[in-house]
Amino acid sequence: MEKLKQRWGIESNFQIAVIFVVFAITGSTASWVTKPILDFLGITREAMSPFLYWFLRIFLILPVYKVLLLFFGTVFGQRLFFWNFVKKMLQRMGFSFLYR
Repeated sequence: MEKLKQRWGIESNFQIAVIFVVFAITGSTASWVTKPILDFLGITREAMSPFLYWFLRIFLILPVYKVLLLFFGTVFGQRLFFWNFVKKMLQRMGFSFLYR
């Protein structure tokens, strides 16, 4: 746990617990939210091949996850940590131009 706290620049175990809770809530919520969005767009399992459906769903989860990560991070008082985390994710994906 100490290595993780040092790597992330965190000082307390409580802060790590909050960050883990935010990651858990965000992942579950992003998965849950994308289905109604796809349904609204008319993209259903029955309307297309399962491969294409799941590809589109995972593709949609990526931006939804980032937005929700910032939202829940802010709600739980860790906005700066998650903003830096999202910036690093965007940079690794080649989208660093979005936040400059």
